[in-house]
Amino acid sequence: MQILFCLVATGVLGTTNLLAQVSSDSLAQEGTEVSYEFNMDPSAAVVPFGPGEKLTYRVKIGIVNSGTAHMEVVGIDSIKEEPSYHLAMSLKGSLLFGAVQVDDYYQSWLGTRSISSHRYISDVHQLTYHRYRNFEFYPQEMSWEETESGETGRLATALPLDDISFLYFVRTLPLEIGQTYTLPRYFKKEGNPVVIKVEGRKVVEVPAGTFNTIIVRPTIKTRGLFSEGGEAELYLTDDENKHLVYLRSKIPIVGSVTLHLESISEGELIHTGDKNRNNY
Repeated sequence: MQILFCLVATGVLGTTNLLAQVSSDSLAQEGTEVSYEFNMDPSAAVVPFGPGEKLTYRVKIGIVNSGTAHMEVVGIDSIKEEPSYHLAMSLKGSLLFGAVQVDDYYQSWLGTRSISSHRYISDVHQLTYHRYRNFEFYPQEMSWEETESGETGRLATALPLDDISFLYFVRTLPLEIGQTYTLPRYFKKEGNPVVIKVEGRKVVEVPAGTFNTIIVRPTIKTRGLFSEGGEAELYLTDDENKHLVYLRSKIPIVGSVTLHLESISEGELIHTGDKNRNNY
């Protein structure tokens, strides 16, 4: 997973009535407090998240507070003729006593009906390094394009997922203790299969409170936080929401990296189903 955590660590259709009465693109990075108003969509897949959901985290390297992170369902946009959850993830902080400044921002557009990625953007700022990438996915042609460089490739699946949308997709799985889910859903062939192992349960205390959690070990065959050698663990609430409460991983050179949940703002569901029903 080639996101910031490599260092410390995806319309028309008559869907205009589904769009928020604010622009999610303009508000995503500003962190503006907004009022979300969406209509229910009987065609939307059943998922435990919706527009307005925001989780904030404290980031630690070892025992040292090193920054903050957030994950957010910013709104709903129409992308490639499908209403899509606009997902955003940011991480800000510093390493080496402030010598290395980090300000990374990632966005994914996940179809509300297909639960597959349509677009993935990463905007990485690390010290003097800056890289912006915009991946567009075309399932009908089974291809992807990185628009900044013009690089293209063949999709590994007609239902692709990217680094950010995978974190949300995991929350739609039943996550039965002892089960292993093998998913050929990463958009690049070399990243597959993604393996999700459900290890057990544990009570976890974080700044946001004390939670009963399910321990999940994800592995994506890419570099970074969820690489095979990273020994990453996700601690998700043991309920219908499956909020990410705590994350732990090991990164070469850097060492232990953890995310600790500080706050939860619930979103507004747009589907009419039971959140306990899954899409696996």
